[in-house]
Amino acid sequence: MKIAPSFSAALSALLLATVAAPPIAAQEAGASDAALQALYGEYYDWTLERAGYYETASGEIEQGPTLSDQSAAARETNAAAAAAFLARLDAIDTAALSPTERVNAAVLRAVLAEGIGDATYREWEMPFDSDSNFWTYLDAPSGLDTVREYEDYLARMRQVPRYLEQNVANARTGLARGFSVPRATLAGRDESVRPYTQLEGNPFLAAFDQMPQRIPEAERARLRAEAQAVIAQDIVPAYTALLAFLRDDYFPAARETLAAEAMPDGAAYYAQNIRQYTTLDMGAEAIHAVGLAEVARIEAAMQAIMDEVGFSGSIAEFNEALRSDPRFVAATPDELMGVAAYVQVRVDGEIERYFGFLPRARFSIRPVPDAIAPFYTAGRGGEDYCQINTHDLPSRPVYNIPALTLHECSPGHSFQANFQREVTGELPAFRRNLYFSGMGEGWGLYTEFLGEEMGIYRTPYERYGRLSYEMWRAARLVIDTGIHHYGWTREQAVDYLAGRTALSRHEVGTEVDRYISWPGQALAYKLGEMTIRRLRGEAEAALGDAFDIRKFHDVVLALGSVPLPVLEERIAGFIADGGQGLADVTYD
Repeated sequence: MKIAPSFSAALSALLLATVAAPPIAAQEAGASDAALQALYGEYYDWTLERAGYYETASGEIEQGPTLSDQSAAARETNAAAAAAFLARLDAIDTAALSPTERVNAAVLRAVLAEGIGDATYREWEMPFDSDSNFWTYLDAPSGLDTVREYEDYLARMRQVPRYLEQNVANARTGLARGFSVPRATLAGRDESVRPYTQLEGNPFLAAFDQMPQRIPEAERARLRAEAQAVIAQDIVPAYTALLAFLRDDYFPAARETLAAEAMPDGAAYYAQNIRQYTTLDMGAEAIHAVGLAEVARIEAAMQAIMDEVGFSGSIAEFNEALRSDPRFVAATPDELMGVAAYVQVRVDGEIERYFGFLPRARFSIRPVPDAIAPFYTAGRGGEDYCQINTHDLPSRPVYNIPALTLHECSPGHSFQANFQREVTGELPAFRRNLYFSGMGEGWGLYTEFLGEEMGIYRTPYERYGRLSYEMWRAARLVIDTGIHHYGWTREQAVDYLAGRTALSRHEVGTEVDRYISWPGQALAYKLGEMTIRRLRGEAEAALGDAFDIRKFHDVVLALGSVPLPVLEERIAGFIADGGQGLADVTYD
């Protein structure tokens, strides 16, 4: 989630009104609340329509037969619509809103500001980076459920050429003005396109290999035959053209500089990205200083563990020794996945001591798909499953797996997503699938710390792995600002991260390329985690014996994904009401 430059000041004023506004008549609150509810209801319907989604009778969101319009004209139209929604939001009397609706108004302002901010710098002209892209998420990774869903999928497949061509046109425009992914991060990034250029084993066919038996056999055969024809006539030629564009046009002409501040309007663009991803008003130099202080603090904790295991060298030497130690390398992908699964079982045994509300939904642990694994991060979490990267096993040491599993699976992102889906059923529809990086990634990193209290780390090496992961996020504050504000080289960034963490060389390179090509995003993790830990400390100090960690965690997650200033305001309320948890949860 990105937040435009004007967001923080406006949000602060909005939240101040929550505290400072005098009592208002019930009818005033009702009228303002109704106006806001109508506005975000209209906004939600508009977002579904332009994205090609629809809401079912049961409230589920399904993708229809249309892929969204990626053209520059459509993006500009969307930004104009966001500005119009924002003007209507500004016309609503903030002081007359109920406390719940003030939060909704703050979130809506953030979302609208994203669209406006994207248009300011025409971010769609750099439609991919070293971590994410526009071409590997169009295929359905598993079987669909009904004939209609398969028909809609086939209709979307027929639109893939148009979708890719629009993104290519945007990328060409960005390339022409020096707004591109840095060339240094692009080596091998075209490999994820190759599977889509082949008839055999094409990822778009996977959904047709897993069709439900309740669909009649004749229908299954018809749908699969249509899919094969569309793949041959539309998918393969479109991806072949994309691959040629990347290899022949984009990669050779991509900019040689690394810093965001080296691009057109670069300083302002980077400052906006910082505000967007962190939702905080901090400059690059202040963040750099915070990062250096955190690095020093974590180094002291690392040194204590090195003393515990009897290692007499430097942190960099200890990290190198760990990287080359065969004891910490899984023999097979299944073994690595087994370590993650066992961590999750141990978390399940402790979780009720730390949360009052426990989501009923379960999730699986899956490997990252082979097509993207070589350039993907160590893992990713979501409602239905969390992913662990099993590519290049020597680069995935098992002492890092407990922290990774906590972060991506439970009580990190998968737990977080299901908690918020189940406990926040009354959230406005427009908020249910929002994701603010400061809150979301801050929570993920916080759960790695929480694993210490839960007793998940069993050995000094696993505790060191946790510290290495925390150091990784602290070093991001230094590296991201170092690259994009201070002009660091890739080599400086690699050396800084490799010398201070136990990440493998492969992971170090992948991570640094991500920071180079995604300015500001990496800052959200540590700044978000520091905010959550600070707020917990303030609540513990203020409430004393009345503080209940289960209630604190429930209140944080039940808020949904919000900008960090909204979380700060909620915890101030938590302290003011004596540390009350969720109304429908028993904490005996």
